Amino acid sequence: MEIVNPALHEYLIAHASPGADEVLRELAEETHRSLPPGLAGMQITHDEGALLSLLVKLAGARTAVEVGTFTGYSALCIARALPADGRLIACDVSEEWTSVARRYWERAGVADRIELVIAPAAETLRALPREEFVDFAFIDADKTGYPEYYEELVTRLRPGGVLALDNVLRSGRVVEPAAQDPGTVVMRQVNDAIAGDRRVESVMLSVRDGVTLVRKL
Repeated sequence: MEIVNPALHEYLIAHASPGADEVLRELAEETHRSLPPGLAGMQITHDEGALLSLLVKLAGARTAVEVGTFTGYSALCIARALPADGRLIACDVSEEWTSVARRYWERAGVADRIELVIAPAAETLRALPREEFVDFAFIDADKTGYPEYYEELVTRLRPGGVLALDNVLRSGRVVEPAAQDPGTVVMRQVNDAIAGDRRVESVMLSVRDGVTLVRKL
């Protein structure tokens, strides 16, 4: 969602810690330079990346899962926040976009913490052990897949583990009855389901395009 006062964008970025270093800045620049605007906009912003890093650390996460890796910005933020022996399972279907991610993970020195799986995310998640072993998870992929991604991850989330879902406001369309595109319709259903899910406690934040944080009870 657009911030009302454009000056607040730079203010938010400037006050998110840690400041974006050379690797993150160059990754963001390459993504926006080499991809069409509609695709480049799928990359999270620095303040959201800082939020993910903070959540990983607050959860004391050692095992993390990401659904939707794109060019790797969010995975880099998550992996950096893991301990040296931590593990991030990154799910995506694009060799092209994740080839950019691999280069920057190597530069940042976290490639050994990231297991990239190129396959439909639902298949990857279903193949994981049906145990409560995931400490942190982030969903930022095709919106119609959110219900399955959420269910597969909550099942495997340990008590006290944290799950974050991006784009839950759909640029405000979730409150517009006329908005009936599949992604928005499914997102409304997901938002309602999470609010009523007795396995978790949750809060929806108006961060960028909306981020829901879920903690398993």
